[in-house]
Amino acid sequence: MSNTPSNMLALGTKAPFFELPNPSESNEIQTLEDLKGEKGTLVFFMCNHCPFVLHTIDKITELYEDYQEQGIEFIAINANDVEKYPADSPEKMIDFQVERKFDFPYLYDESQAIAKAYDAACTPDFFFFDEKLDLIYRGQMDDSRPGNNKEITGEDLIIAFENLLAEAPQEEIQKPSMGCNIKWKA
Repeated sequence: MSNTPSNMLALGTKAPFFELPNPSESNEIQTLEDLKGEKGTLVFFMCNHCPFVLHTIDKITELYEDYQEQGIEFIAINANDVEKYPADSPEKMIDFQVERKFDFPYLYDESQAIAKAYDAACTPDFFFFDEKLDLIYRGQMDDSRPGNNKEITGEDLIIAFENLLAEAPQEEIQKPSMGCNIKWKA
């Protein structure tokens, strides 16, 4: 388990377009345009085996249930090298989604081009865009990490979501996410 921080893509960056297969939807190709939320879109990079993802996935699922009805869509993307990390294969992504009971799309970035376009570095790595797909928040979900005994609250994402919904400015200080590094292909 490595502690890799996110790269903190510049605020205001347009969400890089993607079209990726969704293993749980018979590998149907889904696009950012098809999936984006009416008011906001949270794109995040995750995988099946990372202890940081396992630590946060239930709270991410809870936040999705709370905010999807308010026009905020979540889109998860797995970009790990599945040859070296077979636990992150598309088939295992389906199993993970069923086991962890989440309904947001979980897409597979086999080429890793989308992870590179977002300058993603770790799992989980969060990027929150407004209705125009401009980046308004990037960074951590909250201060909790595996083993640090801090409560998993989702506070940083909740503040970003609530600020968007209230049409208020985002927090100036945004802390990087922390997690396992994305497993890049050689």
